[in-house]
Amino acid sequence: MPADEIKLEEGIGNIGRGTSQSIKENGFCGSPEVVLLIQKVIAETIGTYFLVFLGCCVVVLNGVEESKGMISFPGICVTWGLAVMILIYALGHISGAHFNPAVTVSFAIYRRFPPRQVPLYLAAQVLGSVLASGTLYLLFDVTVDSYFGTVPKGPYIQSLVFEILTSFLLMFVVSAVTSDDRAVGELAGIAVGMTVLVDVFVAGPVSGASMNPARSLGPALVMRIYDGFWIYIIGPFCGAILGASAYNLIRFTEKPLKEIGHNSSFLKSMSKVSSFRM
Repeated sequence: MPADEIKLEEGIGNIGRGTSQSIKENGFCGSPEVVLLIQKVIAETIGTYFLVFLGCCVVVLNGVEESKGMISFPGICVTWGLAVMILIYALGHISGAHFNPAVTVSFAIYRRFPPRQVPLYLAAQVLGSVLASGTLYLLFDVTVDSYFGTVPKGPYIQSLVFEILTSFLLMFVVSAVTSDDRAVGELAGIAVGMTVLVDVFVAGPVSGASMNPARSLGPALVMRIYDGFWIYIIGPFCGAILGASAYNLIRFTEKPLKEIGHNSSFLKSMSKVSSFRM
């Protein structure tokens, strides 16, 4: 086994032993690691809640009779982009501002997020989306015309391709601005927010531009509308994983091409075991 991988595994083991010792000394709820994890989960729940609430609220307002057409499609796109940008700057330093199961899983695959925290993040994101959708359902008389979920506007395969492509671009940009030391990290929120804005402009009229399984799941559960729902699970996950893979493939390295080709663990050795931080 290569020396760098041995050191990496030793580091993970030391982290695990340190966490266990801290829990034994301070109790489960008194452990700094547990407290930090709870803070991250709460941040993900709040962030996903407001992302879904703000983005979907303008969809409802643009569809209900009292304010029909007042916001317009460009207004919806801008709201989604600004909401993402604001929440990244507000919560990125706490939880990493994933707000998206596809992003969380993609980071975990490339060892930029602890796999053991993935279930908690996914649960927090789904909970935030369901709560936001429930809030909108209680505040407005939502009809089929003002439905704030995502449903295919045309053939299923067309919507699936759009979801894969937009999720690919989103995760590609996220990987670039958050995991590469050469990128300007302070501009991460703007870059990701503008990517979401462009994606919604392009894919909104076709698939609804979900790019986020939690964003689609919440409204679907609350409104019990599951038309083409599988698209918004498969599309974002496939697109995000492919986007992360593509950026990891072109990421800067000083290793020679020969070593990259013969070392199957190259991508793993290039990754760092750390949380997604803005």
